[in-house]
Amino acid sequence: MFSPEVTSMIIQGIGETLYMTLASAFLGYVFGLPMGILLTISDKDGLKPNPVLYKLLDVIANIVRSIPFLILLILVIPLSRLIVGKGYGPNAAIVSLTLAAVPFIARMVESSLKEVDTGVIEAARSMGAGTFTIVWKVLLVEARTSLIVNATIALGTILGYTAMAGALGAGGLGDIAVRYGYHRRVESIMIVTVVLLIVLFQIIQTVGMALANRLDKRKS
Repeated sequence: MFSPEVTSMIIQGIGETLYMTLASAFLGYVFGLPMGILLTISDKDGLKPNPVLYKLLDVIANIVRSIPFLILLILVIPLSRLIVGKGYGPNAAIVSLTLAAVPFIARMVESSLKEVDTGVIEAARSMGAGTFTIVWKVLLVEARTSLIVNATIALGTILGYTAMAGALGAGGLGDIAVRYGYHRRVESIMIVTVVLLIVLFQIIQTVGMALANRLDKRKS
């Protein structure tokens, strides 16, 4: 159906899309998970209430999340150039994707941890467990199913962002769809890239939900 050159381009696009999605998700959790934990424990009903810290993190998360991703992508170009040496390509897009992912992930982590039964937390406290122990051995363990479900949602969202980033030369399947489907009107390539994005999304959803179900202690 396609020439070897086009096939090679699509395969490269799949690789770049997965690279951007997984790298951004990893970095997003490196910063977003601690931020979500801090939001949880510093809330008024948290383990260590701290109104100033909570408000600061809350404002930062709300500001970044309120910026549409395409606009954020443009705003962060100077930072991308500073960090990776250029404002386009997969590596540059990871900077923007990570910035967009961090507050989103933090809010999802906060939501998951707040679902944990307070009775379990109080039981740990009564046995002398400290804040770190409760977070590590109670909150994260009890909320693991919800955390995995939310991580699956986060991966799917970031995958969608990579397609949008393609409009500004980030590479990946989104870039191919824009260049060939929009600028050159090659509908066949456009359809293939869309189908591949759907397939990747479905794989992420299937694997993530299967893992969440496997670890759901309510079903064990």
